[in-house]
Amino acid sequence: MSNQADGPIAELRGASKRYGAVVAARSISLAIRRGEFLSFLGPSGCGKTTALRMLAGFETPTEGDVFLDGQKVTDVPPHRRPVNMVFQHYALFPHLTVAENISFGLRQLRPRLPTAEINAAVTRTLETVRLAGFERRRIWEMSGGQQQRVALARAIVNQPKVLLLDEPMAALDKKLRHDMQIELQTLQRQLGITFILVTHDQEEALSMSDRICIMRDGQIVQTGSPRELYDRPNSRYVADFVGKSNFFEGRVDSLEGTTARLTGPGGITFVGHAGDGLTAGQTAVASLRPEQISLTRDAGGLPVTIVNRIFLGELTEYLVRHPDLGPFLIVCSRQTGAEVTDFEPGDTAFVRWRDGAALILKND
Repeated sequence: MSNQADGPIAELRGASKRYGAVVAARSISLAIRRGEFLSFLGPSGCGKTTALRMLAGFETPTEGDVFLDGQKVTDVPPHRRPVNMVFQHYALFPHLTVAENISFGLRQLRPRLPTAEINAAVTRTLETVRLAGFERRRIWEMSGGQQQRVALARAIVNQPKVLLLDEPMAALDKKLRHDMQIELQTLQRQLGITFILVTHDQEEALSMSDRICIMRDGQIVQTGSPRELYDRPNSRYVADFVGKSNFFEGRVDSLEGTTARLTGPGGITFVGHAGDGLTAGQTAVASLRPEQISLTRDAGGLPVTIVNRIFLGELTEYLVRHPDLGPFLIVCSRQTGAEVTDFEPGDTAFVRWRDGAALILKND
């Protein structure tokens, strides 16, 4: 493979994949930057794993092409591509030691590598994933987190240009998953290679990625940084999938530049950034993130009834109900004042939000 230092490390160009009448991927076009951590995020069946498998070579596009490091590889088999993949269930060999698992790919190379070179590579890689001294350990003697590190070590030992990760943390408990997210980020920065992750876990994608591709029905519906997708989703679907949001349906009264005004239930107005494709008079939704709504005992806002309270340590989640808006969620930080912890289900409170806090989006 030639080095195309200024171009993307990987590309899908109009890549589609059909299985009979089922379309798993629809004309996906995406350029993946060198050294970035990119995630495909979406629900089951949205096409994210199909996109990953086309990059890996396990699936051949029905239409379109795949490029790696500037070279067309659409019909190149997986073992001849400069990529490696970590699977959801790791696919480790239980009858082999940790060192034998990691060195398996290196031992398949032709011409054969010297044994000393293979052993040195395994030792270096074990140090990278913080498993030095585990060479002789059997896989079934390892914890879930340790097994994941072995799978990562096996994938990076031959220094691929792209590492593909297919929901590698799905089987881990919440705390271990969080710890491994940090380790993956650190490892990616240390190695400087491109990581491409497939996940349905929004928190996982938001916490680790440089860019995220939100997928739906086999297509990419929006690509951006975690902050861009959270602050400026282009549709209700994206706003709903990236973080938590409250949605209030209504009609767009006016559009002035990038600002829209929407009248919702009970004549309540919402002013905020206008999403793509809006026109005055159309039905749309106002999206309000829970943390953008203040909750107080002071009159002057909209009166609500506390329906439920969930204490989350630094944060408290309140489900409240308004006669016209219905139920919606508010997140209060302890830093906003101790009085927020005093609300109990059944209490009356008042909510308000600043003009401009809402996003006015197409109701798709």
